[in-house]
Amino acid sequence: MENEFELIAKTFMGLEPVLAKELTQLGANNVQIGRRMVSFTGDKEMMYRANFSLHTAIKILKPIHRFKALSADDVYEEIKKIDWSEYLDNEHTFSVDSVVFSEEFRHSKFVSYKVKDAIVDQFREKTGSRPNISVANPDLRLHIHIADVAPGKSECTLCLDSSGESLHRRGYRQESVEAPLNEVLAAGMILMTGWQGETDFIDPMCGSGTLLVEAALIAHNMAPGLFRKEYAFEKWPDFDAELFDQIYNDDSKEREFKHHIYGYDIDMKAVNTARLNAKAAGLTADITVEQQDFKDFTQPKEKSILVCNPPYGERISTPDLLGTYRMIGERLKHQFLNNDAWILSYREECFEQIGLKPSIKIPVYNGSLECEFRKYQIFDGKLKTFRSEGGTVKTEDEKRQMAEKHRFKKNREFKQRLDEQEENEDSDIRTFTFHRHDIGSRDREERRPRRDFKDRESRDSRGSRDRDERRPRDARGSQKGRGERFDRKGFKGSKRNNRFNDNED
Repeated sequence: MENEFELIAKTFMGLEPVLAKELTQLGANNVQIGRRMVSFTGDKEMMYRANFSLHTAIKILKPIHRFKALSADDVYEEIKKIDWSEYLDNEHTFSVDSVVFSEEFRHSKFVSYKVKDAIVDQFREKTGSRPNISVANPDLRLHIHIADVAPGKSECTLCLDSSGESLHRRGYRQESVEAPLNEVLAAGMILMTGWQGETDFIDPMCGSGTLLVEAALIAHNMAPGLFRKEYAFEKWPDFDAELFDQIYNDDSKEREFKHHIYGYDIDMKAVNTARLNAKAAGLTADITVEQQDFKDFTQPKEKSILVCNPPYGERISTPDLLGTYRMIGERLKHQFLNNDAWILSYREECFEQIGLKPSIKIPVYNGSLECEFRKYQIFDGKLKTFRSEGGTVKTEDEKRQMAEKHRFKKNREFKQRLDEQEENEDSDIRTFTFHRHDIGSRDREERRPRRDFKDRESRDSRGSRDRDERRPRDARGSQKGRGERFDRKGFKGSKRNNRFNDNED
């Protein structure tokens, strides 16, 4: 791979193996799992694809400098050694984000200030003026991670943030309900089940529909970046617009989904919100959302998988929380026979009320809550009879995972939370193997005007009949793939870069 360099994909704790598998399938090299992160190597195309295609990544970082520091002055001097004219000039803005796990560096904002001061001072000394800081929409986003490697000595990694806004913000969510499930976590849960669209998919407590939309994207193997307005790398001096257009318009890996996705919720507001979000994603042909209490759930006609994120009694609760979990177990046992159900929760007493034996328990964090994602294989009759007839409760892989030591903390309590310092989305990259690379001096591409992300409703009015009216047409005028693709600003056209046209529709 030409011009290969180091990259870091950040994710939530517990999703690292899922992200590593995604990166391997994407073609990344040297994939290594860390803590809340996966490191890998690739070229510019791989960096673009990682941002555009990964379902379980929060950020894609590109390291540019690694060093050890004893004090804040060391950080300042090391940052000042970098030739910042390769990345920035006085006419553009930048911001600095920092994550600190150190006794010496106790305040992340102070670290950000030292990095900012070093960059600004270098420009003042060389040019007499300085670039400005922009927190909201900077032209260059920097990320510095500091962690102690020895008493009094910290290891620092400075990265370019190629993503910008967190990748969980897909762009399709129009509204949300209380305590919505994060899109990255939702996608990770679905990928953990191994479901790829082979059966129907059911979420009986769907809320704003995040699991439903993420399931449809996975079933079709659609890139979650299709709905996103922009990435930070689009403002870099070496941004290759033509390459990214090719990636954006490449539908060769997408597939047909022959089954259906069903969402239910007792709250009509949640039902309407889920419908709106599915419509914004152009996926109403695949997703049906209805108002229904889980206690009224009945056996589906087709082979199905059920994935559910019930209330935990924290941000959302019910008048009878334990009774709700007893009801879930009763419905699954009697009305979901010969199917698999996956439940995310974090209270052991809630899981106990389900009254079913899980075949696997996967530790995962939902925000600051240390949760478990449990699989229940529902069968009719007794376990002994089920096994005698050839039924398998645990696959060999599930047995191996459950036998792994240290999967759960010793004397783990379900109510245990992460420390405040740990609650952020940033990964621990202390095990990352770093190789220096240089972007080099390049001419800046002229910034092109952008369109707003419009016309979602009109897109879905067509998408409800056929969700695939997104594809570009080839030179002969025939449809490529399953129809005409909408560009990221919501405009239909033969090329993604039509969004840069000056004339508004």
